[in-house]
Amino acid sequence: MTTEEFNPNDATTTPMTRLQFDNRFVRELPADPDTENVRRQVLGACYTFVNPTPVANPKLVAYSMDLATDLGIRPVDCESKQFANVFAGNELLEGMQPHAMCYGGHQFGNWAGQLGDGRAINLGEVQDIHGELQMLQLKGSGETPYSRSADGLAVLRSSVREFLCSEAMFHLGVPTTRALSLVTTGEDVIRDMFYDGRPQAEPGAIVCRVAPSFLRIGNYELFNSRGDIDNLRLLVDYTIRHHYPHLGEPAKETYLAWFKEVCERTADLVVHWMRVGFVHGVLNTDNTSILGLTIDYGPYGWIDNYDPDWTPNTTDATGKRYRFGHQPQIAQWNLLQLGNAIYPLIDEVEPLQQILSDYVELYTNKWQQMRADKLGLNEHQGEDDHELNQQLQKILLLAETDMTIFYRRLADVNCEKKDLSDEALLEPLMEAYYAPDALSKEDKKDICDWLRQYQQRVQQDGTSDQDRKARMNLVNPKYVLRNYLSQQAIDKAHEGDYSMIHELLEVMHRPYDEQPQYQHYAAKRPDWARDKPGCSMLSCSS
Repeated sequence: MTTEEFNPNDATTTPMTRLQFDNRFVRELPADPDTENVRRQVLGACYTFVNPTPVANPKLVAYSMDLATDLGIRPVDCESKQFANVFAGNELLEGMQPHAMCYGGHQFGNWAGQLGDGRAINLGEVQDIHGELQMLQLKGSGETPYSRSADGLAVLRSSVREFLCSEAMFHLGVPTTRALSLVTTGEDVIRDMFYDGRPQAEPGAIVCRVAPSFLRIGNYELFNSRGDIDNLRLLVDYTIRHHYPHLGEPAKETYLAWFKEVCERTADLVVHWMRVGFVHGVLNTDNTSILGLTIDYGPYGWIDNYDPDWTPNTTDATGKRYRFGHQPQIAQWNLLQLGNAIYPLIDEVEPLQQILSDYVELYTNKWQQMRADKLGLNEHQGEDDHELNQQLQKILLLAETDMTIFYRRLADVNCEKKDLSDEALLEPLMEAYYAPDALSKEDKKDICDWLRQYQQRVQQDGTSDQDRKARMNLVNPKYVLRNYLSQQAIDKAHEGDYSMIHELLEVMHRPYDEQPQYQHYAAKRPDWARDKPGCSMLSCSS
């Protein structure tokens, strides 16, 4: 569908009849010949055909207007009953071919065997107004052969978090899958949120996720683990032809070029996470996108007070495998598993090892430039800038320091006047400290010493404060989807009030703008939220 073919004022067609499906994934890759929806091992297939489970009373909570427009759907159509029915799984449209993907994965460093879409069902690939294919996927739409011991459903709290965060990340400029809609089901779902043996009934909900593909490293790992090299090659060739066509026709050298680009995209992704203070929380290989997208928003979190060792995942509280500061190394480990998976197609260790080794330098260079950008510098300059950033990490840990506010307010520090008092120099940053009165004289001196080094470095660049602030405010967001904000929206939603979901969606649409009417959403985490469930760490329970 082209932009010209889409007429937003054309009332003669429904949003659903305008959607043009081209399901190349199921057309070109092997299907499970067994269509019985029972838990089992699925061999020699990329997916299983399975329909969503109808729900009692689907009601639309919210939708992404700009994503709907990209898909050729008018806002008025999004608010129709048919829209809610379709994206709750109650109505299948012409051209849809619902299916669940088969894949495996390493979870917390251990091979878990077959996993698959246990509570996600792909509806099909639809052509957007730019002519690109986008997979529509329902999360929480019922059991599949990959559900194992689970029910395939999702609850409102996790669905609100995924819906809002997908869109927030997109507008932050972070590569991500997106979310078209959030629909309640009118049915309760039983969940043991704290794994304490006290399950409770919670409102059920379904999110429609959208991405060019939901392929992840685990798709390739599973075929390799089973010695199914023919289907491994088939899947890799499919991926290159449709998602990396610029690399040319599949062949050994193309496979290596593809692996290298997956590494590059993954490095870019993690640099963005570190830039905005996002922690994925469960970065298993089955949650690592082959397109370099943020995928599967489970127990994720946003850094409030800067702490490289923080993890939002209660399951990871002891080992902290997926902590904020460890994400680059975990990404490389996951890429190593992809290299192992495709080794039979290469049959040489050295070129794969070289690409993985290059990842370290590649990531480091991108990370260093990102840190220079956050400081408003022209470019990273060797050991001096490395030392400047090392000292910055130390002062961020002197006291509880809000990462987002610190970098945003650093743009307000005067770097043009050399004779400012310590008090005047510090003043713009005081808002970033959770207990500013607790800062000792020694702490303040260390911070001011660093700020004077920073002043000198900015002056060396010859950048005016006005230009520096403008540049910094393009990479250091004022608004991020803090955990406590999501929880407040969830609490209201449980009472039938969805207003905060809509407001947060609006705020996060322009995270780098000042938006003074929404200033309260830029505040530090309040004290009451430190230990409140959902405001700090989260479980893997949906």
